[in-house]
Amino acid sequence: MNYLTLEDMELDGKRVLLRADYNVTYSDGKITDDKRIRETLPTIKYLLGKKCKIILMSHFNRPQDDLKKGKSMEEVRKKNTLKPVAARLSELLGKAVVFVDSCNPSSVPNAQVVLLENTRLCKQEEKNDEAYAKNLASLADVYVNDAFGCSHRAHASVHAVTKFLPSCAGFLMDKEIKELSSLFSPKKPFIAIIGGAKADKIGVIKSLLPKVDSIIIGGVLANTFLKSRGLDIKGSKFDEESLEFAKEYCNHEKIMLPEDFIVADRFAEDAESREAGLKDIPDGWRILDIDGKTIRKYKAKLMKAKTVLWAGPLGVFEFDKFATGTREVAEFLAESHAHTIVGGGDSSAAVDKFGLTEKMSHVSTGGGASLEFIEKQGKLPGIIALEESYHSHRQEGVSEILL
Repeated sequence: MNYLTLEDMELDGKRVLLRADYNVTYSDGKITDDKRIRETLPTIKYLLGKKCKIILMSHFNRPQDDLKKGKSMEEVRKKNTLKPVAARLSELLGKAVVFVDSCNPSSVPNAQVVLLENTRLCKQEEKNDEAYAKNLASLADVYVNDAFGCSHRAHASVHAVTKFLPSCAGFLMDKEIKELSSLFSPKKPFIAIIGGAKADKIGVIKSLLPKVDSIIIGGVLANTFLKSRGLDIKGSKFDEESLEFAKEYCNHEKIMLPEDFIVADRFAEDAESREAGLKDIPDGWRILDIDGKTIRKYKAKLMKAKTVLWAGPLGVFEFDKFATGTREVAEFLAESHAHTIVGGGDSSAAVDKFGLTEKMSHVSTGGGASLEFIEKQGKLPGIIALEESYHSHRQEGVSEILL
């Protein structure tokens, strides 16, 4: 992939338009997980060291959906504002971060670090509107994309803006691209663990099958595969959208499915639960975790792995009672010698819950973007835009920007 990074640019004293991914977790109006803010600090501090003026922008939630539901703009702005992010970033930097209450300003305050309001409050953002992107670009001399988690979206602040400024990848973006690209020519044996519930895993499985030695299946996706074999999963959740794919691949030699489970009478932390083989699940009960035999089987397969991709939990890890399978496999990988890459939002949340993030080789901040990156061999709109900018701006002779 040909794109510029921060270290390829002459940035001293420049105005930098920096796209971050501050789509953080909120609860009761407070940020409960600031990881995505902290992950951008290396890029921001590097730019501060270059005496840059930094104009930050990010999306948060889906405010346009709220507007379509009939909520007033005042309600939507209050619910989807990035103002608390500005406050938290200021604390982390030990430096004032000026918040601008607009996602499309004609000018910004003369401050070293500025954060614009949620880009998705402007409807032009998701339309990849070039006029909107051009106005954003007018605020700066250089564009830096450090928002890997948004790289799979052809939105104005990620894609169209690169047409109007010399553009490069921030440290986080560059790290994500390099780590995930390593999966295209991995050290063998290469094992993938694919779990969770969403149908977005199907494309990933298809792209991985020619490369992996085995794919371990868990979560709701495993239920779907089991049902596709004509087995009775009783009241267990499965994904209707993935069923036809599962029927085609359920007996593939590289696919590994669970054999025993922890089942419950309802989906709740305090549900009645028991161990069960597939034929022993009571009527109406549901599979919420894998059990001992399956955990041992999965660990035995992972023991020889040199590369592991983990995308999706193996059970309902959010409930401690049904987190054993996910936790034990996570702990096993944390102590292994394999290069372990964790992708997808739920997997990242799981290893974070178990305090194992720092013991993994790489935990992606990308959520769905990391899965699409793998499926599409890195050809995501935000990354393609950086590559096109690299070529077009070189041709236009912007040598004063490039080293």
